[in-house]
Amino acid sequence: MNTLEPKEVFSIFNEITRVPRPSKHEEKISAWLVDFAKKHNLEYETDEGMNVIMRAPATAGYEGKPGIVLQAHMDMVCEKNNDTVHDFMNDPISTYVDGDWLKARGTTLGGDDGIGVAMALAAITSPTLQHPAMECLFTVDEETGLTGANRLKDGCLRGKQLINLDSEDDGQIFIGCAGGIDTLAKMHYTPESIKTDGLYAAKIKVGGLMGGHSGDDINKGRGNANKVLVRFLYRVMNFSGFRLACINGGNLRNAIAREAEAVITIAENKKDELRACLNKYITEAESELGEVEKEMCITLETVDMPAAFVPQDQAARLIRALYACPHGVIGMSKDMPGLVETSTNLASVKTLDGYIEVNTSQRSSVESRKHEIKEMVECALAAACDEITHGDGYPGWKPNVNSPLLDVTRKAYEDLFKAEPKVLAIHAGLECGLFLEKYPYLDMVSIGPQMIGVHSPQERLSISSTGRCWQWLCHTLESL
Repeated sequence: MNTLEPKEVFSIFNEITRVPRPSKHEEKISAWLVDFAKKHNLEYETDEGMNVIMRAPATAGYEGKPGIVLQAHMDMVCEKNNDTVHDFMNDPISTYVDGDWLKARGTTLGGDDGIGVAMALAAITSPTLQHPAMECLFTVDEETGLTGANRLKDGCLRGKQLINLDSEDDGQIFIGCAGGIDTLAKMHYTPESIKTDGLYAAKIKVGGLMGGHSGDDINKGRGNANKVLVRFLYRVMNFSGFRLACINGGNLRNAIAREAEAVITIAENKKDELRACLNKYITEAESELGEVEKEMCITLETVDMPAAFVPQDQAARLIRALYACPHGVIGMSKDMPGLVETSTNLASVKTLDGYIEVNTSQRSSVESRKHEIKEMVECALAAACDEITHGDGYPGWKPNVNSPLLDVTRKAYEDLFKAEPKVLAIHAGLECGLFLEKYPYLDMVSIGPQMIGVHSPQERLSISSTGRCWQWLCHTLESL
């Protein structure tokens, strides 16, 4: 990676990929950032939540200009393929170049938002870049709750303008985002032992789906492995001898589930009927999703007889509740054509010790609709689950089309590339809404290089786009 251009950015990103940084476990990357600040003689401070702020004075001629904050989050989504051996708590990310793309081997790359961190660090340590007084704010736990931004203390930021470096689209300026909230449901049960004579045990697996970001990719027609699996289970739950031993699918609340599986039993004499039913279902699923999910794979395999099962009535209620639970786009924006307004993600289903846990996330740029879809999900899951809780949530970021920083950022792009950047809002969550609550005077925009497949092992970062975004950031800072 040290051979890639711009070297000042990719050399730092190369170091970042070697530092483990799962959400809620940012100890190592936070310490690495402090060491970076010390090494480059930068003023810095940290808080109890391990957020890090670095500061550099204005360069000559910029002393009287309003200060600027460059902001990125230090944590990454940790997703890997089932056949990939990787310990996100200890192992470095294994990267490789494929044409114009930087990729990781079987895991997420962490370009979201490691490349934002790298650009901010490259900017604040550049010996030639001219800029006003600069702060770099690096937050923790953006991916699983925005807790770093939420716990940021009042008064620690001095700048009046902020450039968020957590966007993933080349040549686009984001000036607004959706708010979000999580809904977590649990179904407690006492595992049952049953007579298994005359029963056949099988594992149904759904895999090969694209997955992706539950905000950016929710409107792209991708399959959700949990929904694909449950739809089939609903079809076979009335087979004689049907029992559910376990169900597991998806992983992170902000990623669309790529893989799911369930272990079931049916009557031994229903084996052929089960396979015929699955073959018919596969044909239907491929007809519906095949144009998008070209690698989708649904399989049935014989397994050893499980020792314990979910009680029959609870299993039936769970399957129906998951089938009824909404997933995907709920409504489109009336103000910005093409923008998703409201959505929900059936993120994960996990069989744990004595309960099954269902994790979902809801997003909307309209606060009342965010709570409406939260309640809709709660109603669906309440048919099976005895414990339902909601996260604190986070606010959206209302667009400011009259932003002076937007004007400077837009003109910088036009000067460099002789084209007009798109100005948009994003359905994904950004930390900007939380910053605005604490610092209502902040003028903010969000930019970033082209990334595809974030929050999945298909994540890739465009090398050429990173170069353009770096030029754009530098020219914007010099134009302030």
